[in-house]
Amino acid sequence: MTNIHDIARLSGYSVSTVSRVLNHHNYVSAETRQAIEQVVKKLDYAPNAVARDLSRGKTFNVGVVLPHADHPYFTQLVQGIMRAAFAANYHVVLLPSKWDAQLEQKYLETLRQHAYDALIFTSHGLPLATLAKYQRYGRIVICENPHDSGLPATYAERVATYRTAFAHLKKLGHTHIGVLNSRDLAASATTQATVAAYEDVFQAPLPAKYCYTGVNTLTDGQTAGGYFVARFPEVTAVMTNGDDIALGFRRAYLAAQRPLPYLIGQEHQPSGEALKLPTIDHHFDLVGVRAFQLAIGETATNVAIPSEFLLN
Repeated sequence: MTNIHDIARLSGYSVSTVSRVLNHHNYVSAETRQAIEQVVKKLDYAPNAVARDLSRGKTFNVGVVLPHADHPYFTQLVQGIMRAAFAANYHVVLLPSKWDAQLEQKYLETLRQHAYDALIFTSHGLPLATLAKYQRYGRIVICENPHDSGLPATYAERVATYRTAFAHLKKLGHTHIGVLNSRDLAASATTQATVAAYEDVFQAPLPAKYCYTGVNTLTDGQTAGGYFVARFPEVTAVMTNGDDIALGFRRAYLAAQRPLPYLIGQEHQPSGEALKLPTIDHHFDLVGVRAFQLAIGETATNVAIPSEFLLN
């Protein structure tokens, strides 16, 4: 394999002079530069990008750990991350995880091996304490409230807006309310925030039977709708976890020819606007931008992004 020493030998110039030409440095005459570039072209030489990155201490790669892309939370986050990365001339590598702890541990090890300058965890299966231990090898950013983990974080401030949404339902007189979420209470900070907001507003526990999880897509929403149609006719309102999901939920009730519950969506999607659904906009695109800025060290503080409850 051709290397810089071969170029120096064939061109008759020193390794340091060849290096200056390859790295586009000044203080090399036009004649010398031309002679070296001719040898480079003849040998079809390309610099080793990995070695170059190691020598300058940066890869300009950021890994984004992504359980899946089925929910707008993840797609909007990635859109924001990609937009910020493009502006900063960084590469983004998507690292699928499915919340698998072994996979996430593998990605942390690649950070230790300097494959990335930083990792952004859009969600995680490993404990925050485990992620925090790897900060010595590179920046690790999470997309949730960091509490006392010491991890840089940017996240949507959800609880206040969830309270507003549940207060709206209470004002309308709804007392039997269903809630849809992606993951169960023990595993998900989002589900915990939703349940906590309900209990703050109604001063009572959310009945576990009304909390349906495993919902990420329109089809999941339709399945959840069938579940509520068959089992809980008393439910008159449902806090869904996406406008598209609310659309799927609605289809189940229409198919069963049952009166529709009052639906609240999330993420301000076109389907919600078309149906004029109340929705919560968490501005996840902006969360993604801020996560990337934290990852490359443009800001050192944790950033909470206010969300909005919108009555369409």
